[in-house]
Amino acid sequence: MTTTESPIESADDPSSGGSPMLDLLSGFIIELRNAGLPVSLTENLDAMEAVKHIPMEDRDTFKYALAATLVKNHSHWKAFEVVFEVFFALRGSEYEISEDRFPDLDDMDDDQGDTQGQGQSQGQGGGGGEALSPEQLAQMLLDALRKGDQAMMRALARQAVRRYAGMEPGRPVGGTYYLYRTLRNLDLDGMMDQLMDQSREQAPDGQLSKFEERLERDEYNDRIEKLKKEIEAEIRRMLVADRGVEAMSRTLRKPLPEDVDFMHATREEMNSLRKAIYPLTRKLAARLARKRKYGRRGPLDFRKTVRTSLSYGGVPADPQFRFPRPHKPEIFVIADISGSVAAFARFTLHLVYAISSQFSKVRAFVFIDGLDEVTRFFDGVDDIGEAVHRVNTEADVVWVDGHSDYGHAFGVFWERYGKDIGPKTTVLILGDARNNYHASQSWIIKEIQSKARQVHWLNPEPKSYWDTGDSIVGEYTNYCDGVYEVRNLRQLEGFVEKLI
Repeated sequence: MTTTESPIESADDPSSGGSPMLDLLSGFIIELRNAGLPVSLTENLDAMEAVKHIPMEDRDTFKYALAATLVKNHSHWKAFEVVFEVFFALRGSEYEISEDRFPDLDDMDDDQGDTQGQGQSQGQGGGGGEALSPEQLAQMLLDALRKGDQAMMRALARQAVRRYAGMEPGRPVGGTYYLYRTLRNLDLDGMMDQLMDQSREQAPDGQLSKFEERLERDEYNDRIEKLKKEIEAEIRRMLVADRGVEAMSRTLRKPLPEDVDFMHATREEMNSLRKAIYPLTRKLAARLARKRKYGRRGPLDFRKTVRTSLSYGGVPADPQFRFPRPHKPEIFVIADISGSVAAFARFTLHLVYAISSQFSKVRAFVFIDGLDEVTRFFDGVDDIGEAVHRVNTEADVVWVDGHSDYGHAFGVFWERYGKDIGPKTTVLILGDARNNYHASQSWIIKEIQSKARQVHWLNPEPKSYWDTGDSIVGEYTNYCDGVYEVRNLRQLEGFVEKLI
């Protein structure tokens, strides 16, 4: 029987010519870089050295050895895992259910042979288990979950995909659709109920304590999650075999948390962003403190240079400079929290307050068509996330109908707080400048710029969208020291570094 070798096997075959392992890892690292992971040459060499000391037939060991050398950020793990599973997808008929390894499936086939002939799914390829009835497959799966038999769950997951997913070669359907069809037919919620009923029946007194029931439920949930991952992996393998590695890599490739677009993030991506912002703030605060201390040199300190030169025999080999003491800017943040830009404002406020030690003062204002100062929500709080949540739920920002009106909001700001702006103040305006065709009142931004140290506008929309429809960002651009496209955490981090 002709089979398609996996990349791991072909890489280990000396007859393939050239340097197969080098070519294999080079291709894998190219895919990682295409997915956005920062893989340096040093990390590439570390990975090459690591795989020399691991058994190539052990897929999990191979995977984690590469992860240990190539992934330096926990938030990048999921992207790495997707690339690995696609690039090193196991393909070919050797990955069908093994008759020798799973004799129980063959026994079931023999029992069903007289009544069901060759099986309902014989046309989809051979292998044990094809003639199982749905009830028998469900019972075997229930037993595997009860025993925690990972090998049997893997085999049954493959059989379930072949039976229920309804995959057709060349059909342009995503893996999520096939996963939904498979899980719907398996009824894992019903299996969980059956497993818990069996556990209660096997208890000494016929019932479990609350603690025991929780332990049992958590254990079965963990096994069911592993089963779902096996089903996903099987669907992915079949799609790779059908469409090819490169096509599936492009389809499944997802942005890293720092590259997720604020305005189009899914709920899962928003959770990833929240997790990513905490380490980002610590790293950014340390970097800015270092930059503030050592980033700029002042004029030559002649006396100190002469004193230092005495240790070099009077040669001024180590010039000494007077390091200036840069002032910490005072920050006013004026943020639009309407609609889809609310997520952008939320993360920007979070970041600014998390590194507030780098500023002499931070004051925050939010608006929709009305404006409210929300600095009070951040004063003396440890959980910035909770303060940001209060901003979105308690701030008084609606004046008439709750639709963005930049002109009116800026007018309220100028009337109430314009006098507080001084030559040390840096003003950050956050928003897409979509004004619902109201008056822009751009003269207010001109007045703010005349009093402030700097005025910067951060826009979460792509530049190609600016000044289209009801966007009037161009009317404000003339009175800002900089207008920046800030669509993700990476761009936000880059702007904050420029600010200090």
